[in-house]
Amino acid sequence: MLLVDIKDQVALVTLNRPDAMNALSRALRAELHATLQRLDGDPAVKVIVLTGAGERAFTAGLDLKELGSDPDGLRAANATEPSENPAWAVIACRKPVIGAINGVAITGGFEVALACDVLIASTNARFADTHARVGITPGWGLSQKLSRLIGPYRAKELSLSGNFLDARTAEAWGLVNRVVAPEDLVPTALKLAADMATIDVDMLVTYKGMIDDGYETTLRQGLELEQSRSTAHNRQVTPEAVEARRAGIQARGRTQ
Repeated sequence: MLLVDIKDQVALVTLNRPDAMNALSRALRAELHATLQRLDGDPAVKVIVLTGAGERAFTAGLDLKELGSDPDGLRAANATEPSENPAWAVIACRKPVIGAINGVAITGGFEVALACDVLIASTNARFADTHARVGITPGWGLSQKLSRLIGPYRAKELSLSGNFLDARTAEAWGLVNRVVAPEDLVPTALKLAADMATIDVDMLVTYKGMIDDGYETTLRQGLELEQSRSTAHNRQVTPEAVEARRAGIQARGRTQ
């Protein structure tokens, strides 16, 4: 149900249930959590790319067929354990996770996409929040995170209508970083991951944590958080280390 390919310190993780639009069954949710935990602790991996198999769907969210046969199935919609809640499984990963959105990201699938650190979308990508149409409320973060990303007016338009948002509009609204052709999606995500992988993993984890933790606070609290963590980190950086990296930065600037 999950494919993992590790190359040059980048892990490509693929939700592999294309016949079911990569729906998040209980087994797939547990496998995703276990895999992300393993990759988070793997020194051979610095960055993770998360995508779905095929071109129809990133993931359609919870497996409604499974829910229909399980009287306790809806508990997953409000689960807090990362083994049941895939959005939390992604958020709990300390390393950068790039979402490569290859098709529809619907409801719970939308929430998993929002849990990623960067979103690259193919022109086939579409986003929809159908919670209200199904008659349930979101429990994996969508009602709070979407409004913070695109503003409350646009978030209400999507969530209270259940309408689809196409990739180009998602880009214009700031929901995704960029939109590329379907055949360029994974290569583009892997190229960005490779760029990130040239950074020390401790730096990736530290900087990602500063951004995420600061975003949850006020600006003043975020500035104080940055000052505190930056002081502790930079105290350990030597002039020799900075000089050693300077030549690499200059060389990179000449090739970009």
